[in-house]
Amino acid sequence: MRLTPRSITAMKGREKIAALTAYDYRTAQLLDAAGIPLLLVGDSLGTTLLGYENTLPVTLLDMLRHTAAVVRGVKNAVVVVDMPFMTYQASIEQALRNCGRAIQKTGCHAVKIEGGEFRAPTVAALVQNGIPVLGHIGLTPQSVQTLGLRVQGRGTEAARQLVADAQAIAAAGAFAIVLEAVPSALGAEVTAAVPVPVIGIGAGPGCDGQILVINDLLGLSGDFKPKFVKQYANLGAQISAAASAYKSEVAGAVFPGPEHGYD
Repeated sequence: MRLTPRSITAMKGREKIAALTAYDYRTAQLLDAAGIPLLLVGDSLGTTLLGYENTLPVTLLDMLRHTAAVVRGVKNAVVVVDMPFMTYQASIEQALRNCGRAIQKTGCHAVKIEGGEFRAPTVAALVQNGIPVLGHIGLTPQSVQTLGLRVQGRGTEAARQLVADAQAIAAAGAFAIVLEAVPSALGAEVTAAVPVPVIGIGAGPGCDGQILVINDLLGLSGDFKPKFVKQYANLGAQISAAASAYKSEVAGAVFPGPEHGYD
């Protein structure tokens, strides 16, 4: 059954949402077949696929190419494109133009933009023009130069602001909200404060769902192992072992064997 952003909203209070990032056609096929209801084509592809130090160099063209590939691999899941740095921040007009282009060019179902209360007018304008929005508050990676990569919402005032941020973008029409890197108790508080699903990443078990970067889940992130990640496989080690075995067999004239040739 094809899910929609409204399907994700309706899961609030009914079932936990398991979301993942995806960056390519085949991975999207596998995750969709596993029943993952929401796939985010994250600008994290800058660090996971393209080798950048952070997400800031990722371009809209990068995101369009990878999002279109993910959409082609999906039959059921909601696919969300992560709008990259400075494609929506300058003005509402810029956001409408670029987010509309992303929907048109890729066939995805929604966009994700970062920012809380101050971003509510942009969220409202996008939704009013038929573009579903997944919000993102807490640790927002595109603000790495000002926020750093550290837990957000510590302290009474900071916690109050995060609750206000969630309420503002929910009221503006976001169908769900990603909440990143906050204390677990605050994650539960934010979740209870809004009528839309809060999908946590390092925000504790009290959220309506969880999202992880697929490379982290599969053990493909090298030495980068955030505290909030659970590694469900170690494909990095398996790939290294397979490549070493292949090299050894080629060097020893074991591969290819007779069964790998043509008459």
